[in-house]
Amino acid sequence: MSSLKFTIIQTALFWEDKGANLEALAKKIMAIAEPTEIIVLPEMFTTGFSMQPALFAETMEGPTIQWMRRLAEIKKSIITGSVIIEENGNYYNRLICMLPNGQMGHYDKRHLFAFAGEHEFYSEGNKRLIASVKGWKINLQICFDLRFPVWARQQNISGKADAENAAIPGLEYDVLLYVANWPEKRNHAWKTLLTARSIENQCYTIGVNRVGLDGKNIMHSGDSMVVGPLGEILYHCAYEEDIFHITLQKEELIKTREQFPFWKNADFFNIEL
Repeated sequence: MSSLKFTIIQTALFWEDKGANLEALAKKIMAIAEPTEIIVLPEMFTTGFSMQPALFAETMEGPTIQWMRRLAEIKKSIITGSVIIEENGNYYNRLICMLPNGQMGHYDKRHLFAFAGEHEFYSEGNKRLIASVKGWKINLQICFDLRFPVWARQQNISGKADAENAAIPGLEYDVLLYVANWPEKRNHAWKTLLTARSIENQCYTIGVNRVGLDGKNIMHSGDSMVVGPLGEILYHCAYEEDIFHITLQKEELIKTREQFPFWKNADFFNIEL
């Protein structure tokens, strides 16, 4: 059975200062001494949760993408987190999944945070990204997506061509990962929903949040978490910067799904976009 090692970087961010954030994060990433397979950064890790995409957006060949490509190659690790991207005249809150060989996938945030006006500045995505790493399937999402369980819901893929690649044929993914700028004021919802997503989808769930005040005087408590498929808390850290390594075991995931095969009774549905 395979294992997969994640490194979670819970960090404060410099408000709308790409240079300072990239410098600070590069130091943190380069200081990681032990081998790791996936390094996870928060949502909008170059700026904080900014509603000024016209000032800070980059293209898919811009300096932040090149920064991610260079560090992923040096560390021989996947690096993921979201940044502001401009494409075809639209702005996206885009999660980048950068591989060590320079190839990448991306996911555009589906559920824009209207409460903060995100929908007024950014275009929504319409396609999920489920990455494959060492035989694991990872569903990558962003912050406010956490409140919408249908978007994260396991699809029963029995009989489909890629079913044999899942931990148990029939389930779509093994790890659900959220990067976020989730405010302290609603941290109870964050912690509760991360746990719920694990239980209902019988998967590992990882939530990586920032800490500290942003430029709008909003406090972020972090509360980054790793949750097991039974809802057990494997890691939790609040209010302080932290770099945490955790190795997930496929055997434990399969054992849970075989012992409690609730997924077999799931409803079939389609999401209309």
